[in-house]
Amino acid sequence: MNYNWKLSEANFTKDKGKVFSCFACGGGSTMGYKLAGYDVIGSLDIDPKMMEIYRENHKPKYSFIESITEFKNREDLPSELFNLDILDGSPPCSSFSMAGNREKDWGKSKKFREGQAEQVLDTLFFDFIDLAERLKPKVVVAENVKGLLLGNAKKYLAEIYKAFDKAGYHCQHFLLNAADMGVPQRRERVFFICLRKDLSEPFMEQVDLFLERPEIKMEFNEPWVKFNQIKSPINDNTRLLIGDSLIKHYEGCNNQGVSYLTPNETRFGFFRKVMNSSVMPTITSNSKKGFFIEEKMLSISDREILLAGSFPQDYNFLDQKCNYVVGMSVPPLMTAKISEQIHKQWLSRIEVLNEVSKS
Repeated sequence: MNYNWKLSEANFTKDKGKVFSCFACGGGSTMGYKLAGYDVIGSLDIDPKMMEIYRENHKPKYSFIESITEFKNREDLPSELFNLDILDGSPPCSSFSMAGNREKDWGKSKKFREGQAEQVLDTLFFDFIDLAERLKPKVVVAENVKGLLLGNAKKYLAEIYKAFDKAGYHCQHFLLNAADMGVPQRRERVFFICLRKDLSEPFMEQVDLFLERPEIKMEFNEPWVKFNQIKSPINDNTRLLIGDSLIKHYEGCNNQGVSYLTPNETRFGFFRKVMNSSVMPTITSNSKKGFFIEEKMLSISDREILLAGSFPQDYNFLDQKCNYVVGMSVPPLMTAKISEQIHKQWLSRIEVLNEVSKS
């Protein structure tokens, strides 16, 4: 698996198990599962534009455009959804992001760009767990921002653990960096990886005197891919020219390439000069307007965004900007590496144990 690839050339074996993806956005995590050999049978997202992109590129067997709050109570869910190996989800995370308002937005119903619909984002994680309790997949994988582990958000973390326990799952979380998996981007995300309790006994380990949990290792040590390894020609016609108002910030970036701006200067909050000898910072939906290359006052290119996000070079974004979709998505290679370990350490062994019990 490599960050530089094309959908048209990929070989998806579909022999590792069935996956359904919630909050699927443009399909980043779906591509990762497919790269690792899973059969992604469908998706759920509230945003019609994102689902249009998803359907164009993935042709899912099942796809639903609605809130998970409604979806979890549907009486007509396909029977295949009750026989999943993995239920995947990335509940919208702006309530916990360090770049947002955090506590000021908790519990509020707001109109976010995701679907142009009003939602209380910090409760959607629990709707996702409710769905897991109903569908009872072997494994649940949920991705969220690093901010969920910081400050008062730790209270939500404890509630997430309680909810998974009530739903019948052993839960553990990992703070993982996409750069450690060969993704050309420093993207730290929290992954909750949960195993159904009735399948857990063969994997249990003693963590301390009072706690047992199913053992799974998430250790990745791929060499970091520096920006100069994915860099496009300077004259790439998808680059933007830096505006005059930002030149002083370009010139004033620190040695990490960051210049913080005042709210009156830009709504993006910071400006980044992408350093040739460093790994690209986290791609966000606004990266095209806030990230500029080191030696010229020009933005990063579309190709650099795709490579940094490990998105295929031939992905069809329809009428959406690639930086918006890539910035909203889990890097495919990141999901591929994680789900590869889930199959290797859990699902493949469950299959063997099931065969032994039948014989």
